[in-house]
Amino acid sequence: MITRLTVLYDAGCGLCRTARTWLASRAQLVPLEFVAAGSDEARRRYPALDAAETLADITVVADDGGVYTGDSAWIICLWALDGYRGLAARLARPDLRPTARRVVEAAAALRRGTRTDTFGQELGQGYGSDCGGTCDA
Repeated sequence: MITRLTVLYDAGCGLCRTARTWLASRAQLVPLEFVAAGSDEARRRYPALDAAETLADITVVADDGGVYTGDSAWIICLWALDGYRGLAARLARPDLRPTARRVVEAAAALRRGTRTDTFGQELGQGYGSDCGGTCDA
């Protein structure tokens, strides 16, 4: 039974920071904790996870050991929010899963530009060219 989720997000991405703020501002049925992907804290907590992959694709770690990425990560975040479980269940259905994936891929496309830190300093490019359209924000 999942009682807590940790969201590893790209702190150098404005879109990711906005998504983090939105998620954190909603009532949560399952508490969401946010940790910057690739940070010392993330590496300490989750040494088995590839830090580069967690920066390239949103990663959510459940306290039961489950690891979710991409559209699955977004769906479980919605599932954790009060008032969004129905939407999460619908998006997880096989007939709507491609729609969920397209929405996440559209968000990923927005991230493909230059990443910045919280002070606007350029950090380099977002998703690499090897993403192949499967990376998600």
